[in-house]
Amino acid sequence: MTSVLRHAALAVAALLAAGRHPAPAPPAAVPSAFADQVLALSEPPGYFDTDNLISNERSYADVVPALARTDLRGGAYIGVGPDQNFSYIARLQPSIAFILDIRRDNLLLHLLFKALFAESANRGDYLAALFGRPPPVDLPAAAPTERLVRYIDDHGADPRAVAALRTRLDAAIAGYGVPLSADDLGTIGRFHRTFITAGLDLRFQTAGRQPQPWYPTYRDLLLAAANDGTPANFLGTEAAFQFVKSLEARDLVIPVVGDLAGPRAVRAIGADLARRRVRLAAFYTSNVEFYLARAGTRDAFVANLAAVPHARGAVIIRAVFGRFDGGSRTVTQPLDELLGERR
Repeated sequence: MTSVLRHAALAVAALLAAGRHPAPAPPAAVPSAFADQVLALSEPPGYFDTDNLISNERSYADVVPALARTDLRGGAYIGVGPDQNFSYIARLQPSIAFILDIRRDNLLLHLLFKALFAESANRGDYLAALFGRPPPVDLPAAAPTERLVRYIDDHGADPRAVAALRTRLDAAIAGYGVPLSADDLGTIGRFHRTFITAGLDLRFQTAGRQPQPWYPTYRDLLLAAANDGTPANFLGTEAAFQFVKSLEARDLVIPVVGDLAGPRAVRAIGADLARRRVRLAAFYTSNVEFYLARAGTRDAFVANLAAVPHARGAVIIRAVFGRFDGGSRTVTQPLDELLGERR
């Protein structure tokens, strides 16, 4: 490397370390079918007071075995929030998935995830790239998750390698065609740096409040086991990772900005499913229905849901927070039962 290039690389690394994005303006978006889908289905964003980088639902593994039902495979999946969705998708094996969230930041986070899947040949590569570690060269594809955890814990981030990785990821994200501002790219970079800095100790954060002691770390979520003893996380097995990666590669994990009770997004997804002749198999709402009920808009969500074609046996997956061991319980409800409540 010449002296000029060496200094340039160091300057980029310094900017990344300082939390600033080096590009003064984003490249012009090139239209794509993926971007068209994102834009056509989305509504204007709203506000929610969380960073949304990681789930706070330690109980997410409770329902994972139930999603392996063969009668629901090949349908559609809709879910809110971050990469917890991938663990449900890996078990459910839908033909298409929509990640619907009122926060535009969630769209930006999922563009980062999409680029990380494209960057990574296997789950070890993905986890290393997510946390800015060098790709593992001696871990077999079938390595237990505990070995992946030890690898991330035992290796630090190289600023030069991280700068090069960020450049590749930004180029991939620009190629998806979703119009992004310089601030959007800066947010994506900030999200990635948060993963890199916190490592596997990363926890869910809310604005103006301290994390609760029962919030799981990324390590906890990664190592979670389902009640049948199998790994719950999509990074728990190579087969689970490769299934999600294949959907991402075919642009079949579509992030959408929208309110579950809003006027467009849920119904637009329903119309898209009708056009594809695919029926909804599962809808993960986290605890969003609690907030909708408090705002008096839950009936609007149920009315929206009634417009989405669904399979017999389709389920709602929801988190219930309270004085439980671990802070939450995750449960399922038959969708037809929920829709019957409004009649």
